[in-house]
Amino acid sequence: MTPLTMAVVSRNYFNMPAWLGLHAGLFAAEGIDLAIEHIEGIEEVNDRVSTGRAQLAYGVTEHVILDAESGGHQVIIGGNVNRLPFSLIARAGIASLKDLRGKRIGVSSLRAGSSSLIMKLLAAEGLQYPGDYELVPCGPILARWDLLRSGGIDAGLQGAPLNHIALDQGFVSLCEPRMDFQFTSLDVDSRWADANRDTLLRFLRGFLRAHERFHTDHDLVRDVAVKESGIEPRYADRAWEEYTRDGIFPRDGEASEAGVQALIETSALIRDLPSRARTHAADYIDRRWLAEARASL
Repeated sequence: MTPLTMAVVSRNYFNMPAWLGLHAGLFAAEGIDLAIEHIEGIEEVNDRVSTGRAQLAYGVTEHVILDAESGGHQVIIGGNVNRLPFSLIARAGIASLKDLRGKRIGVSSLRAGSSSLIMKLLAAEGLQYPGDYELVPCGPILARWDLLRSGGIDAGLQGAPLNHIALDQGFVSLCEPRMDFQFTSLDVDSRWADANRDTLLRFLRGFLRAHERFHTDHDLVRDVAVKESGIEPRYADRAWEEYTRDGIFPRDGEASEAGVQALIETSALIRDLPSRARTHAADYIDRRWLAEARASL
């Protein structure tokens, strides 16, 4: 068995394809002994790929772009969250996006991730950062949920199933963006990939089978979600229904060029990086690996 380490963000539903491949033995069938490391700091995930502590990552896609801007070697080789899966959840008493004026909004990081989305959503309602509201960098979805419940923030993006749990507990949804947007992706250091071709292709065959299995084996998905995240089965079912209905995970495992381009344009607009808006999504996606893995299935 070949050991591989994959870094992922926290224990949220975004990790389902990797969890599923592990529990169903899809990676083991290819001779891959996969260790999944759950990390709370989103910057740390892609940092582990850069330093070689992890060979693969379900990372925030904007970090691949930031890495490229600094002369790094990370590339997107597969999809993960290809369409926005979020609800902007707020405490009771906040009825609209305009009501977020003067409020504290939790985001994963000020450097990348959910902060660009929040800025864009609120700018459309006439609210500008930093004058009209405060962004609180508090980490990924689970950390935002804890702060929302404790009163540390007034609102934050939540994905399924935590959005459904929040609504059942009396919180409100202000909007539910579902456009193409490559929020997270399967990332690798291109130098490691070139030097470990056979290992990467074996991993990717398991990856492709896991994405197909996610869409076809509802019962197994429920069982894995409950075991890995501790949610109730009814919320695991709601998450599966939402992710399959809205095409949040790509059935073919591919990254979304439209989604990466939307990310580039949004972050360039919000972060005052006009040169980034002139880059193209295809510059960051290397489709050769999945194509070769698929051909060998």
